[in-house]
Amino acid sequence: MVAGEDEALMAADHPRPPDPTEAGSAADFVRSLVRLKRWAGEPSLSRLRSLGGQTVTSDGTTIDALPKSTTSHVLRQTDRLPRWDFVKAFVTACFRYCDYPAELIPGELERWRVARTALAGPVPRTPPASDAERRTPPAVDPAEAMAAEVSAAVAAEAMAAEAFAMVAAEAVAAVSMGGAVQIAATDAEATDRPGRDHAAELLARRVAREEDRARKGLLGGYTIAPVSFGPYEDPIHLDDAGGEMKDGPRSIGRFFTDLHPQRLLIVGESGAGKTVLAIELVLQLLEPFLTGGERPGHPQMVPVRLDAARWTLGSPFEPWLAEQLAHDFGLTAKDAERLVRDRQVLPVLDGLDELDPEPSMGPPRRAIGLLTELNRYSDLSGRRPGAVVVTCRAARHTELSLVRAGLDNATRIHLYDLTIEQINAYLRTRWPDGHPCDIHRDGLHAALSGPSGRAVHAALATPWRLLLTVTAVESGADPDELLRVDQNPDTRSAAARIARRLLGAYVPAATALAPRAAHGTPYRPEQVRSWLENLAAHLRWQAARTTETDRPPPGMTPIDIVPHLLWPIGGQRRVRAVHCLCCVIFAVVAMLAFWAGSAVDRPGDPRDWLGEGLTLSLMAGWVVIATGLSMSQWPTAAGGRANVPRRRRVIGGLFGALAGGPVGALCGLTGLVLTEGRVFGPVFAIAAGAAGGAVFGAVIGLTAAARQGERMTISEAVRAEPVTLLGFGLCGALTGLPPLRLAGAGPVALTAEIIGAFALAFALGVLFKITTGGWSEDAELAHPREALHRNPMIGVAFGLTGGVAAFLVFVMNQGIVQSLACALVGGVTFGLAFGAVAWSRTMIGLIIAAARGVLPLRLWTFLDWACEARLLRVSGATYQFRHRELQDFLTPSEPD
Repeated sequence: MVAGEDEALMAADHPRPPDPTEAGSAADFVRSLVRLKRWAGEPSLSRLRSLGGQTVTSDGTTIDALPKSTTSHVLRQTDRLPRWDFVKAFVTACFRYCDYPAELIPGELERWRVARTALAGPVPRTPPASDAERRTPPAVDPAEAMAAEVSAAVAAEAMAAEAFAMVAAEAVAAVSMGGAVQIAATDAEATDRPGRDHAAELLARRVAREEDRARKGLLGGYTIAPVSFGPYEDPIHLDDAGGEMKDGPRSIGRFFTDLHPQRLLIVGESGAGKTVLAIELVLQLLEPFLTGGERPGHPQMVPVRLDAARWTLGSPFEPWLAEQLAHDFGLTAKDAERLVRDRQVLPVLDGLDELDPEPSMGPPRRAIGLLTELNRYSDLSGRRPGAVVVTCRAARHTELSLVRAGLDNATRIHLYDLTIEQINAYLRTRWPDGHPCDIHRDGLHAALSGPSGRAVHAALATPWRLLLTVTAVESGADPDELLRVDQNPDTRSAAARIARRLLGAYVPAATALAPRAAHGTPYRPEQVRSWLENLAAHLRWQAARTTETDRPPPGMTPIDIVPHLLWPIGGQRRVRAVHCLCCVIFAVVAMLAFWAGSAVDRPGDPRDWLGEGLTLSLMAGWVVIATGLSMSQWPTAAGGRANVPRRRRVIGGLFGALAGGPVGALCGLTGLVLTEGRVFGPVFAIAAGAAGGAVFGAVIGLTAAARQGERMTISEAVRAEPVTLLGFGLCGALTGLPPLRLAGAGPVALTAEIIGAFALAFALGVLFKITTGGWSEDAELAHPREALHRNPMIGVAFGLTGGVAAFLVFVMNQGIVQSLACALVGGVTFGLAFGAVAWSRTMIGLIIAAARGVLPLRLWTFLDWACEARLLRVSGATYQFRHRELQDFLTPSEPD
């Protein structure tokens, strides 16, 4: 059978594929892709991914041409043309799936290419509707309009959540590959588009990843109840079924884009959905960055959501903003300052009300200070107010209004209470027919519509309270008991009682719904509540410390649970005393290991008095420095984790070893000259020096390979940890003394050795600090414990590399086994005393806290479980309570 007969049979057995040339707009073109998928037999996303093959990015990384998240997202968006590389892979995969003749696929691809090229010009956009048009409902029955709007809101929320998660998933994939994914394309669009700011793209991807994680942590996989907002002064509420329909999360991006100036203040009650609305705004504004859909000639700002509680009183806003970009998202200091200066960043400050403690003892001083800074923040011209978004609780906003403090030139919107119809629609979505809890829908509706309905509605009028209710009911709680209203005519008091009942039921309900999956017995609700109360009390203590000092340590806020700042829970004085004692012990053990390994002491030898005195002085100085480090008030652990290909690490290690070997050999020859060849010969000098240098170089090369982006400067490294670097220098000088003492060197040689070895060790310490500090362009957003976990690893790694140098010195005068034992003991204790101060302080504090029953011994396991149970959530590199209302509820009252 010839090819023409095959084609005729195919045409007879299968209808013609959709014709893309009929598409008259980007939306029509995307619908043609959807029809092609349907025509091909509805291949799954996984099947399309395998049939689409793989492509190679600009940095040599091989990736799937049709990731599932990308495919699903592109088929949902209708306002922009997909990239040609995606269209080519998608069309090819669909034809392959239905066994379309391979020789006909190139012709079909050409049809799609021509159709897309014809539409590649500017896509006309429908002008935004005026406020009157957007807010005027059609002339239909009000009840039907309300039901339709609520159903559409729930469906749209689900679609938006999935779409934004997919966009963020693309960003995550791009971050893990270390740069913007630039797939080779034959389309003119890839070359005609003006170059975009690399730092802005990098920031956009990392923000997308973080916001996607934050959204999942808040919603727990469910769409929220349909939140609605409107002008702050609008008196209309949605209790009236015939009232105006308000905007919702799906329209917040368009709403903000239409503002002039782009300054927005989001006000709402506790639990009304302010943070979720801010997240939705960020994700919607990020979409053009992640999909390449920004309009030419219209510079796009990267929205970045930051916790307002992290701002410190008196800090200028722009330097603080740049510092947050560098610290939280790993931009270089120069790039962060440039993006802020050029107004390429849209700050979204979440939680203005959390700056000052509650209940307020006077005007909210810190919130007023931040608003003052924001009112000074201008656009590039310096003549108009700069773009910014702020969220605030209604009660705090009222306090600020009383003292005439506010965000100037800002549009204020208010998040409205949920209506009964919206609540019922949410329950139908979460508990559809056949769900074990669908029998409770009518009961909750009856409670909302009954004699006590006003109090019940007031208690459930926010998404957060509604979530508390459904979580408790799903765990087996009786909804009638939860929503019981005593004989009390005061609606507000009755609603407050219901709210406290729901908050009290949340911890047991979450514990029951998320049984501990790891090894060990399940947590008991009373245990969980006790530990959470202690964490909440610690946050109250952090809030007090924040107000008492102008420069609190980074991460210390009223809402952030930072692992390396948890040690005070065990008792400040007690923990610091034990930590100091442990560090002294580590330092003394390290020095004893060095003393035993060097074995050069000749008691009573008058010729060695200078060498012995110098050795003891250097050892004593090192112990003093280690003790001083242990007494620092707030040891820090910082730095992002790098997801670096093994090949790059191996190459970096090899280059480091090749560079370090000759340097080490040169140092060995220098020692040969200083000892005049009395202790070792040239072969040992070259071999031992090259081996030690290669080990140092390999370790530095391995870490440097992960730092493709920002590197600390020498001055920054010295300023960061001057005392630690001084200790490194003393250890270098100490390591170089034994060979000269064995050779009976004089004062000149000893002095030259101390100066040279000190300078070399100090320089190596600076180099190691540069390669292990800062961020990488390949860095993932750090997990809250990542920096703390890296702290002992880096410290011990550097200690062991120093142990290699010590071993080469010890073996001159000792056996191999004894030298190895002394080098290992000395290296590990040196690393713990010098390089793992934050880790050791934290571990000691948590062990003491566990011994006192304040926290569990396996705290990290508990924190991870609490996030899975939706009691806590991860926010950047910190943990936070799921909601501030839950934190306040669990915070024990202060003793009189």
